[in-house]
Amino acid sequence: MHKVSITPQWTISDAQGQNLSHRLLELLSDVQEHGSLSSSCKATGGSYRHAWNLIKQGESQLGMPLLTMERGKGSTLTPLGEKLVWAGYRIGARLTPMLESLASELEGEIAKVMPNKNEALKVHASHGFAVEKLIETLVAKGNNIERKYMGSQESVVSLYEGHCELAGFHIPQGEFENLAFAHYAKWLNPRRSQIIHIATRRQGLMVAKGNPLEIYSVADLTKPGVRFVNRQPSSGTYFLLECFLKKAKIDPSKISGYTLSEFTHAAVAAYVASGMADAGIGVEPPSRRFKLDFIPLATERYFLLFNKENLNAPHLQAVLQVLKDPQFQQLVNDLPGYAADHCGEVQTLQQAFPNSFPASARK
Repeated sequence: MHKVSITPQWTISDAQGQNLSHRLLELLSDVQEHGSLSSSCKATGGSYRHAWNLIKQGESQLGMPLLTMERGKGSTLTPLGEKLVWAGYRIGARLTPMLESLASELEGEIAKVMPNKNEALKVHASHGFAVEKLIETLVAKGNNIERKYMGSQESVVSLYEGHCELAGFHIPQGEFENLAFAHYAKWLNPRRSQIIHIATRRQGLMVAKGNPLEIYSVADLTKPGVRFVNRQPSSGTYFLLECFLKKAKIDPSKISGYTLSEFTHAAVAAYVASGMADAGIGVEPPSRRFKLDFIPLATERYFLLFNKENLNAPHLQAVLQVLKDPQFQQLVNDLPGYAADHCGEVQTLQQAFPNSFPASARK
């Protein structure tokens, strides 16, 4: 299988049409991560003199400083430098899953005209960090995977319409479980549909470090001046927030930014971390990565949905083999807020969601 790689790359042009160096933008990110220009150069093994020249060239092009010198602290980013760094984070967080999906589709198209082509396992899934680890592991083991990241509802519909073999979606545990199951029920067939457990994970609110606006619940999102960033309407995360708002009898129109959405959890976190919003909703790993505070709201189970007649297919058995591997389960457990509970366990819908079926159907 020939691998297609697509990575996001961006720059800024000055009035003369000259682009900022891509290495400069990477350097600014390194400075933010390591705390100063000198620490960045030590960590990356780069030349301080070359790095300083890149900075001065960029400042000349932009007409504003990118670093500020403080006695005892060395050189740190100016507000402009920080904005450029966060712009890069947002671009990567928003586009990377889409570009990975596109690359996977292109790989499939190229494979169709290559000799000794192997049929790909089509996985359409809500983007998450455990399923991302699963796909990376499968590909590393030589499995041919055609992935496409989309909302939970779109994934389930995709399997129902025969466009994929595995659909990744998530359902909250507890009070909203039956409501969430009913949300997907029209595209599920109790006689044919089965699920594979991957993990449990926490969903919550992402807020600035120290939670300066004291945002502890969905009700606090209606506070004057609080700016919110949501997930897209087809996502399971958006549906979960709707459940909390209906329970609290909160009108979504009272939340500033409710209709503003990002495609991934990481993009939401980057949006909040950049200061463009005060709160967002998503899973815990990107919140920790961008040094945000995380306010847990719910625990949910992430599943792979499939048709039971495919259980013994080689591709599906390869998936189960990875999920049951203790090393993979440790990778999942190492993700903040994730647990590899029942990882690799196969169940019918009645077994996984007993309270969503009448007692007669559970026998």
